[in-house]
Parts: sequence; structure tokens; C-alpha cells
Amino acid sequence: MVEATTSLYATHVKVHPQRITGRFRTIKWSALGLLLGIYYLVPWLRWDRGPGAPDQAVLIDMPGRRAYFFWIEIWPQEVYYLAGVLILGAIGLFFATSLLGRVWCGFTCPQTVWTDLFMLVERWVEGDRNRRMRLDRDPWSARKVGLKLAKHALWLLIALATGGAWVMYFNDAPTLVRNIATLNATTTQLGFIGLFTATTYVLAGWAREQVCIYMCPWPRFQSAMFDEHSMLITYETWRGEPRGKLKQSSDTQSKLGDCIDCGLCVHVCPTGIDIRNGQQLACIGCALCVDACNQVMSKIGRPQNLITYDSLYSQAERAGGRKPQRRWARPRTILYGSIMTLVAVIMIVGLSLRQRYEVNLIADRAPLFVRLADGSIQNGYSLKVLNMLREPARFAISIDGLDGASGKLIGAKGLNLAVAPDSIGVGRLLVAAPAASLSGEQTHYQIVLTNENSGEKIYQNAILNGPAR
Repeated sequence: MVEATTSLYATHVKVHPQRITGRFRTIKWSALGLLLGIYYLVPWLRWDRGPGAPDQAVLIDMPGRRAYFFWIEIWPQEVYYLAGVLILGAIGLFFATSLLGRVWCGFTCPQTVWTDLFMLVERWVEGDRNRRMRLDRDPWSARKVGLKLAKHALWLLIALATGGAWVMYFNDAPTLVRNIATLNATTTQLGFIGLFTATTYVLAGWAREQVCIYMCPWPRFQSAMFDEHSMLITYETWRGEPRGKLKQSSDTQSKLGDCIDCGLCVHVCPTGIDIRNGQQLACIGCALCVDACNQVMSKIGRPQNLITYDSLYSQAERAGGRKPQRRWARPRTILYGSIMTLVAVIMIVGLSLRQRYEVNLIADRAPLFVRLADGSIQNGYSLKVLNMLREPARFAISIDGLDGASGKLIGAKGLNLAVAPDSIGVGRLLVAAPAASLSGEQTHYQIVLTNENSGEKIYQNAILNGPAR
């Protein structure tokens, strides 16, 4: 006897989104054009930073260990600015979600933007929804093979441009293009171009809505940012139900809601869901179903916004015959906005007040000190001075807070350290002081570095180790 088994996995049904026009579709096209324009064109912008410095406006220079963003230059020691940017991005996403729902997913997420672009190419080559569905059902022929090859060739060209543009953010764009054209690109460059070409082609061309539904973690916890006042894609059940076809008897028609069950809202959905079934994880908030339903409502002479971009609170108020009021300022939006403002202010103040020189002083550990012939105590230090400016600097070194102390910079004439532009100056510093001037095993004092060009002084705390009393 053979027992029947039931599969726990549903067969994937390919989604064929239908073309639609309307307000939200226009917003999506505008966002797509703007974001793709920024992505592809920014690496070509130039910014003059002086001789010897890269002139690409936005560049992450891994070999040079610098990150450039127009007039801002970030060193590896300032990686906390990157942390600040990531915090701003995360809290900004929370803030936008609490106000406008999945606006990021529906309009600005890279997966959404590139999938929209790939679907546009697909419509150009294979036609709109019905023609694409018919083409997929038809047996293979020369025409079908030609259309499929043309579509995938265009997809691969877009994916290749995407991978190349990404690598340009880490390499000088004109130089990279020239190296690729002359077959002089490095294996690393070609490897990353190939990686991002493949991921763009697979995720935007093949996976599409599967990325949003199964791969992306954001839908799993975005509901924690929602409340009853968050803007979502909603269906006015109280007004649309019971649904029924338009051509009914007058008695039957009078008992039906405004929804004529045309299915257009499902046909235009890029993830293939029916928003009339309520809030769903697969809804990315693109609002194309709003455009579709409004077109139908206009044609049949019924009020628009049966499917609309609204809050659950407003829907409940309308269902009860009351006029809702928007509440943008709420505890969570105020909290997110306050955190964003605080982080932004800290970063702006930090960037405006940050020092362009940084001193690092490391005391010798073995031995901690040396007793000289005259009885004085000497300590050795490794001195590093970081010059973040694109001009040379020369520092005069003096000792403050230690009576009778003297210093010596190994390999230099006097206590002067020269540091090249945009570089690190390294020196070996010896400091000696009479034993009588020490306060114990550790005596605190300061090493003062004076910029001979600007007169700016840098104070570095130090400790002179000596014998126990």
C-alpha cells in the first residue's frame, strides 16, 4: 500500500505585472531615473583637491586608505564617521517606515529600482502582460528564441554597466574604463565587476519578487515600526464588499460594493498579491494597485481611492462615517526624528571641529626607564604625527610640566619633526629628567608640538616611568 504524500511547498507561479499609468507610477519612474542617474554618473564627477590627490568627487581609495566625498576626506582613524552614516541610514529608514510604511521598498530600494528597469526592458521586447504570458505558453520557435535572447542580452548589458559603475566608486572611473578597454584591468577589478554583474542579472532578472518575499530580512521586522497611523496600502472593505461584476441586474447591483472584481490590482502588482485580502508581507507598498483601481473607478463613475495609500486609523474612521485627522507627530516619530537630529548634529560638529593633525605617543615597555650616568631618568617613546593636510608641516617639540627635563629626537637635528603632506611622520623620542623632579614611579607631564608654519600647538599627555621611591 502506497501512502499519498502532500508537498509542503507551493509551486512558484511566475508573476507577469501589467503596465499601468498614474500618479504613483509617475513617482516611481521619477525615482528610478533620479537614483539610476546618481548611481551611474556620480563616479564621473570631478573635484579638485590639489596636486597629488585624486580628483574623483566620490571615491573609496582602498590602496590609499582614504574615503573622499566631495570636500570631505575620511582617514581610517575616522571610521566612526562611517558608523554615524550607517546609524543615520538605519534610523532614517525607521523614521520613514513609521510615517509612510514601506515607502523605501516600493520606491527607492535597489532591488525595486533595478527590477523595474528590467521589467521595462522585458515589456519593450516581449510586450505587455498578456503577450508575455502567451509567449511563455507557446512552444519554442525561432521568434521566441530571438525575443528571449534579445531580452537577456539587454539585461546582461544593464547588469554589466551596474557592476562596472560599482567598481568605479573604488577606482578612478576614466582610468578603469581605459584599463578595461586595453585589457589592463586587474583580476580584482574584473572579479568584482563579474560578481555585481551576476548578482544584478540574477536578482533583478530572475529572482525579482522572490528577493522581497524570501531573501530580504526587512519585511520580517518592519511591522515593529508601524502603528495605526502609519501610511499603508489599504483596501476599503466597508465600501468595496461584497464585490461583484459590473453587469448585474439592478437589484443585485444595488447590493454590491464598489469593487467590480476586475483583478487589475492583482495584474499590476510586481509581487502578484491581492491587496484586498489585507496587509501582507509580500506587499512592498509600491501603490501601483492604487493607480489601477483609480483608473477603473473613473471609468465606471464611482469614487476613487477604493484602494488607497492611507492609515488603518483613517480607514476605521471613514468606515464609521467620521472624518479622520492625520497624526504625523507621534512618540515614535518624535523619537526617531530626535535621534537622527542628534546624530547629524554630532557628525556636523565633529567634522567642523576635527583636528587635521593627530599625535600618537607610545612608551617603551622594555625597559621602562634607563638611569643615565648623571643620575637622571630617561624614557623612550615612539612618536607618530599624522598630517591630514595636503601641505608639509614641521613641528617643534618641547616638554611641559617636568622640571629640568630635556629631549632628543633620534636622527634629527634638534627637537624638530618634519611631516610630509597627507602622510605620517615617525620619530624616536628620548626624554630625560633629574630623579629629584619625579613624583614617583609615574610622573605625568605633556609633550607640546608647535606647528612652525601656523603656530598651532598640540598637547599630548605623557608619563615618565621611574624607580619606586
